[in-house]
Amino acid sequence: MTQHNFLRRSADTAPLSRPEPRIARWAAPATLAALLLAACGSTPLPPWPSTPTAQQRSAPAPLPRVQQGTVVPAPLGQQTPSQLPPQRAAVVASPLPPSAPLLVRDEAPMAPPYGDAVAARFPNPSVVYSTPGLGADRRAFTTNAELGQWLRGLSDGVPRGGTRTQLLQIGTSQRGEPIQGLLLTRAAGTDPASLDKSGRPTVVLIGQQHGDEPAGSEALLVISRELAQGLLEPLLDRINVVVVPRANPDGAEVGTRVTVNGVDLNRDHLLLNTPEARAIAQVINDYRPILVVDAHEYTVVGRYLQKFNAIQRYDALLQYTTTANYPEFLTKASQEWFHQPMVAALKAQGLTSDWYYTTSTNLQDKRISMGGTQPDTGRNVHGLKNTVSLLIETRGVGIGRMHIQRRVHAQVTAITSALRTAAERAANLEQVRSFVARDVSALACRDQVVIEAEATPTQRDLDFLDPETGADRSIRVDWNSSLTLRNTKVRARPCGYWLSAEASGAVERLRQLGIQVMRVAEPGSVLAESYRETARETGNRQDVIGTIAGGGDIVRVQVSAVRSAIDAPAGSFYVPLNQPRANLAVAALEPDTQNSYFANHLIQDLGQSARVMAVPSLVFEETD
Repeated sequence: MTQHNFLRRSADTAPLSRPEPRIARWAAPATLAALLLAACGSTPLPPWPSTPTAQQRSAPAPLPRVQQGTVVPAPLGQQTPSQLPPQRAAVVASPLPPSAPLLVRDEAPMAPPYGDAVAARFPNPSVVYSTPGLGADRRAFTTNAELGQWLRGLSDGVPRGGTRTQLLQIGTSQRGEPIQGLLLTRAAGTDPASLDKSGRPTVVLIGQQHGDEPAGSEALLVISRELAQGLLEPLLDRINVVVVPRANPDGAEVGTRVTVNGVDLNRDHLLLNTPEARAIAQVINDYRPILVVDAHEYTVVGRYLQKFNAIQRYDALLQYTTTANYPEFLTKASQEWFHQPMVAALKAQGLTSDWYYTTSTNLQDKRISMGGTQPDTGRNVHGLKNTVSLLIETRGVGIGRMHIQRRVHAQVTAITSALRTAAERAANLEQVRSFVARDVSALACRDQVVIEAEATPTQRDLDFLDPETGADRSIRVDWNSSLTLRNTKVRARPCGYWLSAEASGAVERLRQLGIQVMRVAEPGSVLAESYRETARETGNRQDVIGTIAGGGDIVRVQVSAVRSAIDAPAGSFYVPLNQPRANLAVAALEPDTQNSYFANHLIQDLGQSARVMAVPSLVFEETD
């Protein structure tokens, strides 16, 4: 190893985004105090934008009506595709070029799980959406081959009217199926650097992490078409968009929730055990979105009928990031700028909505819980990467193709609302992200950090449908609210974490999460807190539904922290917390949580990690 390019650098300066390999020596402690005080002083809060800024007032003309909460002009429902103007026909016309017929898996239609009185509550929308999987006589949803053909039909190497589209090969599923996406932009190029130079923030839209939830995937095909050459294209004056319609092609092929090896993909975003989760993580790292939208569907009958003799009534259930250490300003942006307009947009289309909630598979447990607080779902992990991260769930699991046009309409309406907000608030969102990145970085070595938090138990009246009459039926339920978290475990925030050379597997996952990790180039010592085990048990990872599929056995430990000087040999690692994704590192490296890398065997021994409690004076090699 050749040592070169020696630099003095405070541990509380923001790290470089993509550093070249080099050796860096931390500033000596005597000279560091002033730097530390300057860097860790209170980061001034930006004013919360409640009125248009000068930049907003000089922004492009108001967005077309479709971006203001109405998906298509009202007369569309009374028109046939041949009668529509060319631009608006995109909503109902398939872009698939002529080709040989595709093999489509035939599915027998399922018996309706409820009667006509309930079904009548969910009439079709006036607009008719057309994708390969939405044909009137179709039994199967869009295949992965058809999905790829749709995206290829929209991608074009030659810009059309300033809009560039590029087919993205994001990854490969466990069965070898391509995971594909579409980039849409008006930047000078389609590479991440060109998007950064454009000054426009990027939005990432993800569908069908769960294979038995098809409406999100079908809706994102519609959205991609409208962004490329339809009613949503004007939004590209203000934002870039990456659409990933299907993150779990293997699960979609066989109609199962999990990946082919039985893992719940949407609980794998911290551990990154599956290639599907790693592919999504790479997209987030490459394009640094300000907004991530995750399209799902929820169980309609099943355990709700068994527990409450009731049927789910809402067209859409919504939630944003609710996990420990999520920055307050991003919560505020999620609520005021995204959630509230989305609810209004759905209501304007005659669609009902509520907070996302679910219930466990234990039929004796009648508690209703909002989406979980664990840092393992896409919604929460992407949030800890300093994005606004939204979950949109439509009523679909367990009802086959029933109401599919309405389900897709709800997804398109909600996603369009999110895109519109991102476009209108682009400057504000960048301001908030810049503040949050600096603020999270400046917290290293200071105050406290939350290790675990839980939802707050309360009660509320929740509306369902009577299974016989279809009428609304209000039921008083025990409700676990994720909107207010209760901190159950808090510690002093360290300056960073030391990891032994034997923890290289964990280091690889951290880097895949976009977390900067330094390699110790010369042996030294650091003031640290080592973990001493006080209790241990084995079990499974749990969420609000029950045991997480594919999670495997975990080790749950209780620990106490013992402070001392420890050796940091050459070849070991340091994870500084003076970086924007520091809170994600906390979620992975504090060992006594169910999602930690220790609990899940990525770190094999408690002695392989420690909390560094003073800025280290070490020589590091910074590597990609």
